[in-house]
Amino acid sequence: MADNQNKNQQQIQIEVPADEMQGRYANLAVITHGPNDFFLDMILMAPNTPKARVQSRVIMTPENAKQLLIALNENVRKYEQAYGEITPRKPAGGKQPIMDFPLPKGQA
Repeated sequence: MADNQNKNQQQIQIEVPADEMQGRYANLAVITHGPNDFFLDMILMAPNTPKARVQSRVIMTPENAKQLLIALNENVRKYEQAYGEITPRKPAGGKQPIMDFPLPKGQA
């Protein structure tokens, strides 16, 4: 039966346009949702700056958001097997944790 499923699966060729190859760096994510959609805003927040800029917004269905969650869990598991456990930083003041990647320290 697994062979029949593999034969019926369609291969998808994914093309990344040249201007997207570099990607976008984000050190903060804000996730919001309504009854039909999830919004993932990937944000670059610079130190000592009162404003942050959305680098990319992804809008997806609840089903796709769940599939993304499953895929991220699997990839984090594989990463930790290869490189060791990821230990999230605890936010200052005991506030609710947010996705906040540390920025590299500036050097003079």
